[in-house]
Amino acid sequence: MIRDITIGQYYPAESAIHKMDARLKLMITFVFIVTLFLVNTFVGYVFVIACMGLTIRASKVPFKFMTRGLKSIIVIILFTVVINLFMTQGEHVLLRVGFLRVTMEGVLLAAKMCVRLVLLIIGSSVLTLTTTPIQLTDAIEYILKPFKRIGVPAHEIAMMMTIALRFIPTLLDETDKIIKAQQARGADFDTGNLIQKAKSLIPILVPLFISAFRRAEELAMAMEARCYHGDEHRTRMNVMTMKSSDYRAAVMAAVYTVVIIGLRFVAKAVPFII
Repeated sequence: MIRDITIGQYYPAESAIHKMDARLKLMITFVFIVTLFLVNTFVGYVFVIACMGLTIRASKVPFKFMTRGLKSIIVIILFTVVINLFMTQGEHVLLRVGFLRVTMEGVLLAAKMCVRLVLLIIGSSVLTLTTTPIQLTDAIEYILKPFKRIGVPAHEIAMMMTIALRFIPTLLDETDKIIKAQQARGADFDTGNLIQKAKSLIPILVPLFISAFRRAEELAMAMEARCYHGDEHRTRMNVMTMKSSDYRAAVMAAVYTVVIIGLRFVAKAVPFII
């Protein structure tokens, strides 16, 4: 299960998505996440899924690898579906289980929330799988650059976010090794009640925190040894520039946004569209 988490990993490939400007990819991902909460029709979800499928195909990242990260959040998805299924009030009751009711409105809302969560995770994974940590750092810093005038430490924020994202796979790998080592010593993490299972996590969390602090100290010493002083007089070997293909991608993203907003207005004008 731990190895199924793909957040923070980079998948090297020669694709148009990999070659896109990291700043543009970051902004398109943000727009995609916002538009997910604007979609409220069946036609809209079909359009978003089709666009996501074309994007995954253009990225040349295997679909199985892209969806592997969903296994780690299956519990969250199921919990969200159950909550929306039984807690949504409506007029068309489909099933009664004691004081709980399943309505048609609840089924539709649960399906929409499930699709939104899946698309949200896959869309975020496309960004991290096709963008190196260095590119992501430069993109975040560039976007936050205007806020430096009001005292926002853009470079430091970008560096911290990227370091945290970069060390997710490392800490997951470390956790997997600790679990296997503890199981080899006879530790049991599956049996017992909730309190016993929580106590059984202590032999995992303690060495994991120690390892994380040790890695942080080593990283700080390495940065000091290389005379790192943040954004002070810092230059870049690879300067980000927008190419013609990036402008075409920006136009396509704008068209996508207009279509999503248009479908929302059409849904209000034609209420029978699901």
